[in-house]
Amino acid sequence: MSIPQLLTEFVDYVDFNQRSLFISAAAIAFNPTFWNIVARKEYRDHFITRAFGSAQKGCYALAATIFSLGLLRDFLYERALRDQPSHPALEGELVNYAAYALLALGNILVISSTWQLGITGTFLGDYFGILMDKMVTGFPFNITSAPMYYGSTMSFLGSALLYGKPAGILLTLHVLIVYIVAIQFENPFTSGIYAKRERERAKAGGYEEKKEL
Repeated sequence: MSIPQLLTEFVDYVDFNQRSLFISAAAIAFNPTFWNIVARKEYRDHFITRAFGSAQKGCYALAATIFSLGLLRDFLYERALRDQPSHPALEGELVNYAAYALLALGNILVISSTWQLGITGTFLGDYFGILMDKMVTGFPFNITSAPMYYGSTMSFLGSALLYGKPAGILLTLHVLIVYIVAIQFENPFTSGIYAKRERERAKAGGYEEKKEL
């Protein structure tokens, strides 16, 4: 069977009449859109910091919100998979092994990156002015610059294979596209925050040298 025929057959096993499929896709797209908009507004206006009385408390509040939205997204994804037909080719033992491997590796990337960054580093503390002392270069950041995004994508794919659902593979592709777009927005903005700090440090250092003279 050719690749186009295989793809056509897989798409035939996606039930586009199920509302849950589109609700799941919407939740997947909503989450990174939400946290990027809110975090950038916080960076400009400090509205969360003002509401909670400190940057630390505000960041933890946003972290709890993002985490809760992630749980809801995962619930909606699982519900969507249950509403979809399974493909016989995805019900074999080897597919299950691949699914568990993807889930394990995906979770390793997500958990290890959270461990390296801490809560504020993971959940957009940079936008609150809570900056890391230096760039994290150890595992898993020595493998990819976005381990949480790619680890999450692997977990989505692992779940799709475990359930044997072509619709899950389609939603995983949607996840990957959404995350790649998010990275294009986040990485330059975050780099700009740290570049600004370095300029301010350099300026302050020059001022201190002048004072000593």
